[in-house]
Amino acid sequence: MAARVLMLQGTGSDVGKSVLVAGLCRLFADRGLKVRPFKPQNMSNNAAVTADGGEIGRAQALQARAARTALTVHMNPVLLKPQSETGAQLVVQGRVRGAAGARAYQALKPQLMPAVLESFGRLKDEADLVLVEGAGSAAEVNLRRGDIANMGFARAAGAPVVLVGDIDRGGVIAQILGTQAAIDPDDAALVGGFVVNKMRGDPTLFAEGMRFIAARTGWPALGLVPHCAAAARFPAEDALALTAYAAAGRGAGPRIAVPVLPRISNFDDFDPLAQEGGVDLVMVRAGEPLPVCDLVVLPGSKATIADLAAFRAAGWDIDLKAHVRRGGRVLGLCGGYQMLGRTVADPTGIEGPPGAVAGLGLLDVATVLGGDKHLVAVTGETVDGAPFAGYEMHVGATDGPDTARPMLRAATAAVGSGAVSADGRVMGCYVHGLFADDRQRAAWIRRLGGQASDLAYEAGLEAALDDFAGHLARHLDVEALLSLAR
Repeated sequence: MAARVLMLQGTGSDVGKSVLVAGLCRLFADRGLKVRPFKPQNMSNNAAVTADGGEIGRAQALQARAARTALTVHMNPVLLKPQSETGAQLVVQGRVRGAAGARAYQALKPQLMPAVLESFGRLKDEADLVLVEGAGSAAEVNLRRGDIANMGFARAAGAPVVLVGDIDRGGVIAQILGTQAAIDPDDAALVGGFVVNKMRGDPTLFAEGMRFIAARTGWPALGLVPHCAAAARFPAEDALALTAYAAAGRGAGPRIAVPVLPRISNFDDFDPLAQEGGVDLVMVRAGEPLPVCDLVVLPGSKATIADLAAFRAAGWDIDLKAHVRRGGRVLGLCGGYQMLGRTVADPTGIEGPPGAVAGLGLLDVATVLGGDKHLVAVTGETVDGAPFAGYEMHVGATDGPDTARPMLRAATAAVGSGAVSADGRVMGCYVHGLFADDRQRAAWIRRLGGQASDLAYEAGLEAALDDFAGHLARHLDVEALLSLAR
């Protein structure tokens, strides 16, 4: 029997499509269905390494986890990783295809549809149900020609659509009615119902609103989903979610500061710290000084040289040197590790214009960007014996005298070991995901003179998926959704 398909599209970005798909993946997997998540096109600098050696958006990794299935590049065949305001690295079926400006990409999209449909077909062949997530807004009619992310894909794949609106941002009635008014009637005919997401307060107060939308659009109401605290524990994909760390991460204990770079990548590295009661996590924005703290973590970056320039423009290089003089510790992750060295060179222009710049000079290493992207899952331990499990995702190589003092002992071949300064206070590595291991996170907190909480991060994430799936079962017409899928 062919797999059933259902696509969730939104009235806009950040309406909760990714989270709803994750919750539905867990809900239907718990009913014994083989579920696969799929997003034709994603734009995010948060990515995950797949079992078949590629990369996909972080949201699809969470959705695959919710569906209890291994990650594959076919769950997100087109991934755009922004490198500037108007350009992005293009990843197709897990592999870097090159870079494209925004206008050039619009012309390229029709050429990508065959890869999108091929990946979709592979998932259909192995699943009972494929849950598809759209991108941005279904009403972006200016981008409709050649569309592969929303109605263009739905039309090509014959996928029924559920439209998701966000009541929390206000104007949800206009969001949904306006979407219907803006899109082509043939696209509107694909919509089999709507969901209103992120309700706060008494849901009965919007019952009339749900009836009004259904009457005006002719689309059935499939559920009003109240705000759910469990969803806040999911790894974030959109950088807008970094604002939530300001409240979530202010625990007791050592202070950890993270400068928010313009092209910050894989910032879900900090989700465990945001939930950790044993640290005070501070995400530092441009215009703010690096605070007095115990540890500064330089995060990953999609454009190391450009973000290094932004780091200096914010005055953080001066703050960081003062932090080191006071005896503070520094950790660089991936692009942040590259920045800590003597130089960063990009001779072929992989991440921007070709060239080389001076690094921050806190590690005696140098980086040359080039070669194929290194994508590998990795396990091991830091040299003090604390275990970790994570992944590497980078281009280029880093070498120099400080690599003789490794930060890591990896159990995986061909994985870098990082570097540590002579005084042991500055270190860096290419591994993302360090803090997700409770033992590794606790070891860092002990190094900083604190005591970790009883947070069990991975177990908590599983519990959050279960809780959210139960939440959706209570507030969505699940049988109607299954009937709509075809």
